[in-house]
Amino acid sequence: MNGHQQTGSYQALSEKSKKYLWNPFTQMQGYNEDQPLIIESAQGVKLRDVTGREYYDGVSSVWLNVHGHNVPELNAAITEQLGKIAHSTLLGMANVPAIELAEQLVGIAPPGLAKVFYSDSGATSVEIAIKMAFQYWQHKGKPEKRSFLTMNNAYHGDTIGAVSVGAIDIYHKAYASLLFPSYRVDYPYCYRCPLGQELPHCAFACLDQVERLLQEKGPEIAAFLIEPVVQGASGIITMPEGFLKRLRELCTAYEVLMICDEVATGFGRTGKMFACEHDGVTPDLMCVAKGLTGGYLPVAATLATDEIYDAFLGGYEEKKTFFHGHSYTGNQLGCAVALANLELFRERGLVEDVARKSEHLAARLAPLRERMHVGDIRQRGLMAGIELVKDKATKAEYDWSDKIGLVVSRRACELGMILRPLGNVVVFMPPLASTLEELDEMIDILLQAILEVTEAGVKVRAELLPHGL
Repeated sequence: MNGHQQTGSYQALSEKSKKYLWNPFTQMQGYNEDQPLIIESAQGVKLRDVTGREYYDGVSSVWLNVHGHNVPELNAAITEQLGKIAHSTLLGMANVPAIELAEQLVGIAPPGLAKVFYSDSGATSVEIAIKMAFQYWQHKGKPEKRSFLTMNNAYHGDTIGAVSVGAIDIYHKAYASLLFPSYRVDYPYCYRCPLGQELPHCAFACLDQVERLLQEKGPEIAAFLIEPVVQGASGIITMPEGFLKRLRELCTAYEVLMICDEVATGFGRTGKMFACEHDGVTPDLMCVAKGLTGGYLPVAATLATDEIYDAFLGGYEEKKTFFHGHSYTGNQLGCAVALANLELFRERGLVEDVARKSEHLAARLAPLRERMHVGDIRQRGLMAGIELVKDKATKAEYDWSDKIGLVVSRRACELGMILRPLGNVVVFMPPLASTLEELDEMIDILLQAILEVTEAGVKVRAELLPHGL
């Protein structure tokens, strides 16, 4: 297609986008005043728009891409399965790839998680865990355990149950009258300690708050929902080592189920297959999605212990069945590509590779700590969040109207990389399979965009960008 045809095609698609499309988590007034980015294809770690311009996928298409785009092995798995069957229901029957994937998930999950319940998104996997926990206690003769405990700034998805255990006001406040109440405790956000303490004491001070609440409310709490090791949507906030292990001990001591939301952190993203492994923790229920299919198709899963599963067993007439399911639960195409995804993890030693690459990323980001508008850099594996501040000494935040994260992301787009910020936090989360050379090129763009926007007119130091742009 020549340049004229590309331009004409873009203009027509842009007008249709503005006329018909309502984008998620997007203020449409500003979006429709701009020229939308319209992706047509992709190869490896780069996306290509309808005009033919390429961009690094700096956020893994919102945290889910693993091996890059248009991966031959993943394409082949879907094509082969398509030649057999695309979908059949899992209600009262089964299918081959769903069974095989369940076996493999149990094999790689923290020990003790033994059963797999499928769904189609991170939010639905959390919704399922909430309902399982609630009904579990009814079957155990403790119906008074019906409340839930969550952590401040938590994000667990957008279904009503998941929003009820979420705690980010900008996302959740509008729906307050629709939600069931939940108890909240603080996540260890050490840069802005919610308890007003300083490191090293502040991190574990949050645990005292958790224990006090469990002492008082434990008899009525069904489950504690936790984003293990990294709290994602609140700005890539990281737990100190040992914190999750202590939460597991408290849940056990006070007979509260632990639900770990590994939707963002699972499948190698933090340098372990699952973030729970950093502290050697097995939750009672674990939610996974995003990287499960390598970023190809919407499949999610809720993993449960045999203790949870067995509580739902009984005669047909007892009505102890878990009455929940989705039309595309256990979809064959999705499960087939998930199996191919896990095979690539094994063949390429990808989890170990991420641990190595994360050290390289940390070293490249370290010089940013000296800059006047970089307040904090938080990272686990290939999850990184750079919190920008108006004043480094006071940690004063940029005003919402400054749109600092959006401006940085726009500049990165101009330089050839897609980013999506969380307020004043610039998130960098590249595909796990990115080579060191690709990582360096992406990091160069990231650093240049941050410095040009926050230090207007600054000449970017050569040592920060050793690979050129």
